[in-house]
Amino acid sequence: MTPIDTLDALEHRLLKTMAHTSIVHRVLEPSDCIAVAVSGGKDSYGLLYLLDRLRRRLPFSIQLIAVHVAQGQPGYDGAPLRDWLQQCGVRFEIVTEDTYSIVRQHIADDATPCALCSRLRRGILYTTARRLGCNKVALGHHRDDALCTLLLNLFYAGKLQAMPAKYLNDEGTCLVIRPLIEAAESDLKRLAELLQVPIVPCSFCGSRPDAKRAAMSRLLGELERDHPQLRNVMLGALKNVRPSHLLDVELLERLAR
Repeated sequence: MTPIDTLDALEHRLLKTMAHTSIVHRVLEPSDCIAVAVSGGKDSYGLLYLLDRLRRRLPFSIQLIAVHVAQGQPGYDGAPLRDWLQQCGVRFEIVTEDTYSIVRQHIADDATPCALCSRLRRGILYTTARRLGCNKVALGHHRDDALCTLLLNLFYAGKLQAMPAKYLNDEGTCLVIRPLIEAAESDLKRLAELLQVPIVPCSFCGSRPDAKRAAMSRLLGELERDHPQLRNVMLGALKNVRPSHLLDVELLERLAR
């Protein structure tokens, strides 16, 4: 993508990608009531903005409810986000839960708090979605998130696993969807710039970023200098799996049945 992209051109490209994901993975279905997680970051703003526009073009009806979790972090100011949501015109709810204190109690000062913080926030989202009568929760993970997760699992966890477009949460109570899972992070960053969304910084993430995930992102950037289509090729690989050529014995036994 080039900086000269207009909002209309960028929106068209992202909506086309999101629509493709929805069709192939059945992410959006008739009568869905979706709790859209809006963290205050660029990706979640883009998620809500694009879902609202795609909703109007669908041949069936869905409902959107934006949900923001205020986690009690020092210096937090949610007023700009609330103003943006009001202007957006989508029904929204802001839930206040002090997860910051919990994370501080359980995570060392020099450790990365993202995993615990994310789990707590996700639990609040599921609870809120059930209370609001939503059957799905939408998260703003994009293509680059999926590829970094793939590399993290490959290098550090010894497993081949990325991020699905749709899955049932561990409790079996809610479907989680990722409508942007095939969208490029660079496109979402540009969209946020064009929309001039009010980014709500995270005092945790800003001061102690996930070093391993950042390293995977840098690795992708370095490799892409010599292979400009690297991220698209890797995304294609996630859709083109050859299970019979892997070494997972249980998987091979299931295929042989």
